[in-house]
Amino acid sequence: MGLTWQRLRLNLLILAIALISSCQLIALTSAQEATQSWYENLPAVAMDYKVHIDAGKEDCYHQYVQAGATFYVSFSVVRGGDGMAGFAVRNPAGEIVKPYQWQATADYTDQVSPGGYYSVCIDNQFSRFAGKLVNIYITVVKYDAWDKYAKEIEELQLNMQNFTTTIGTVERNINDMLGYQAHSRHRESRDYALLLDNNSYIQTFSISQIVVILITCSIQVFFVRKLFDVRSGSKSRI
Repeated sequence: MGLTWQRLRLNLLILAIALISSCQLIALTSAQEATQSWYENLPAVAMDYKVHIDAGKEDCYHQYVQAGATFYVSFSVVRGGDGMAGFAVRNPAGEIVKPYQWQATADYTDQVSPGGYYSVCIDNQFSRFAGKLVNIYITVVKYDAWDKYAKEIEELQLNMQNFTTTIGTVERNINDMLGYQAHSRHRESRDYALLLDNNSYIQTFSISQIVVILITCSIQVFFVRKLFDVRSGSKSRI
């Protein structure tokens, strides 16, 4: 009876240790999944931002790219100041792969990324008084995801090589079209902002001219009436 009780206690102790280990493993897995961004495992990601850069400031934005993926980023100044800003890109190693240049639009492409976080910086330090509205377009495409899909299909004894090649071509064409659309949106936003600025300038100039004309006419009428103003109390010398 004593031996059976000791065995029962030993089994309960082993079961408790196993439960604690399982809970720790689940908690560790959940923590790792929580720290991982939702888009890191996707085969393709496209993002479009509009950001405001204050005068004399520099802002940097970071984007995670999987190893072997294609990274593309473009920027365009929509409005503000002279319509130009500095643009630079740093790779995950911290090296400047695209140096700063003061320009209205720019882009950068890394066909095969080593993996990690890229840094995209917008510099407005040369503009001391005017803020800038900047459009940023970023895509991350992992073309080898289709190859992985093809291998999984081949394991099921299906020949999907032509289908996979076609899908890969379509994916590349879609990515190119998204890039062209981003450039078109950049130009459209910039033209629309220029149109609004010109409209505001013309309205302000026209209103100021009308006010000046009214003031000038009023002054002229006042002085002309002064010339013909005759005092009723004046006496004649004759």
